[in-house]
Amino acid sequence: MFLYISAWVIIWGSIASLIDLPFLKNGIYSEGDLGQYLTFSLSAMISIISAKNIFSKINL
Repeated sequence: MFLYISAWVIIWGSIASLIDLPFLKNGIYSEGDLGQYLTFSLSAMISIISAKNIFSKINL
């Protein structure tokens, strides 16, 4: 279970950073702005929902 959660956090952080990069490069927001917080928060919510669905299928 610990490895599953650790791997999922790494995957979430990587995907969230890839989503975040174009926003930073294009000057839509800066590091530490509300936009960056929202990007990571929304991706975390989607990640949690996805992880729960995937884990329930794996854990059967």
